[in-house]
Amino acid sequence: MTEAALIVEGLAKAFGRVEAVRDVGFRVERGSFVGLVGPNGAGKSTTIKMLSGQLLPDAGRVLVDGIDVVADPGAARARLGYVPEEPRLYDYLSAREMVTFVARIRGTGDVDAALAVAGLGDDADRLIREYSQGMRRRTALACAMVARPALLVLDESLNGLDPPSAERVVGALKAACDEGSAVLLSTHVLDTLERVADRVVMLEAGAVAADVPADRLPELRARFRAPGPG
Repeated sequence: MTEAALIVEGLAKAFGRVEAVRDVGFRVERGSFVGLVGPNGAGKSTTIKMLSGQLLPDAGRVLVDGIDVVADPGAARARLGYVPEEPRLYDYLSAREMVTFVARIRGTGDVDAALAVAGLGDDADRLIREYSQGMRRRTALACAMVARPALLVLDESLNGLDPPSAERVVGALKAACDEGSAVLLSTHVLDTLERVADRVVMLEAGAVAADVPADRLPELRARFRAPGPG
């Protein structure tokens, strides 16, 4: 079994004449926390969608825990937990019911542990339709973490969270890394990455502009303009 939870090699995607992603490559080792950053339009969201099997690449490959996402998407997704920028949940289920549903689909999972990590407490038995944005994001995180996947991928999942909720989410992600999972977090909240990430991969114009230890993130700030979803 590979020690890399994620291997990206020569990834490319074009929409008509627009090259959204071109020759992107990086690795995320098990137990590591990697930030994916870049200015608006840099290709972050397109890259994330290819990593999670939502888009087929024009070239290159993605391996999740050693499994090719295109060649064996079902097996790759079984090793992946994904939280989109705008998670879609069943409003007339409680968080407990939602996470239980996901665990049953995956065939494994500790529902109580996932809810505890997400910090939903007594709110876990309320209907999701009553939740704040932060609680909905934490429910989505619990769904992604319930089966303890090898890789957690989060696309701008800290957006709109109040500071306590953001701290709890980041704490849950760090705990997952300590247990051997890997985290790839696409975000423009650079201050958070400086505190918690091991490495930062920066995209510019669809290509990797930097892949450096997180303590070098201040060097990238001058190049980081108009941050937002890519």
